[in-house]
Amino acid sequence: MADISLHYVELSNGETIAYRERAGGMRPLVLVHGNMTSSLHWDVLMESLPSKYKIYAVDMRGFGESSYHTPIDSLHDFAVDLNEWTEKVGLSSFVLMGWSTGGGVAMDFAADHPQKVNKLILLASVGTRGYPIFQKDEHGQPIMTQPLHTKEEIAQDLVQVLPILRAYEAKDKNTLRQIWEMLIYHDNTPDEARYERYLDDMLTQRNLVDVDYALAFFNISHEITVMGEGNGKVSDITMPVLVLSGRKDRVVPEQMALDIQKDIGENAHIHYLDTGHSALIDDLPGLIQVITEFIEYGEVAKM
Repeated sequence: MADISLHYVELSNGETIAYRERAGGMRPLVLVHGNMTSSLHWDVLMESLPSKYKIYAVDMRGFGESSYHTPIDSLHDFAVDLNEWTEKVGLSSFVLMGWSTGGGVAMDFAADHPQKVNKLILLASVGTRGYPIFQKDEHGQPIMTQPLHTKEEIAQDLVQVLPILRAYEAKDKNTLRQIWEMLIYHDNTPDEARYERYLDDMLTQRNLVDVDYALAFFNISHEITVMGEGNGKVSDITMPVLVLSGRKDRVVPEQMALDIQKDIGENAHIHYLDTGHSALIDDLPGLIQVITEFIEYGEVAKM
């Protein structure tokens, strides 16, 4: 059984960042979770990756066991926290892996600190051009020419946001379970004890609207989207990048993986997984295989 312990670091901005650390191992791997989760949701990977890896998984500000004193407005705010955390724990060179929203944070971090990230792994990641939320028509379908621009508008979205906010407020784990089985888990679900821990963990999120707002305006490309102009930071992502895209993903469309590859360039490669949004649960052995191949050899065998 892997020895995984929970620790805390105080940042200069007054936030407390919690993180999980697996004992042993020499080669550092840092894991950044996505929306509606925390470092807890990396548990199956931390328990199963080869023992030679020294694994850390952070709780971003407003998730899990971390504090949330000052609201975030951008994924860059998370990346700034992450950088100070790496300095506090003494990490100067590591493999960085981000899942979903965490992929956006990881890309922003890697662009700002390429000397620290020797390889970047993006699992079902938000694209380089963000994830806008749109006004809905009478059938609940997005009107692609009418993005939501304010946190107040996003908080009132009847399809993507308000149902989750209400479930959080009511501590309604049944609704959260339904959402995850509709959108996240495709082929498998966690064992019941683990599932309950995940659901309890979801209820710790205090920043849903702020994160959705940050995702909408995230754009490190050179492109102009419905939300505005990109900042071009993608050009500073120079390390090898593995883009893992689930063929059955109901949350992140394939186009986002294609945008990442196009915007980063020749050092980014897409590998398709036969999974939904959570390869961690749908196909953990397959995920471990591609991660270890990429870390060890810088490429993944075609499947």
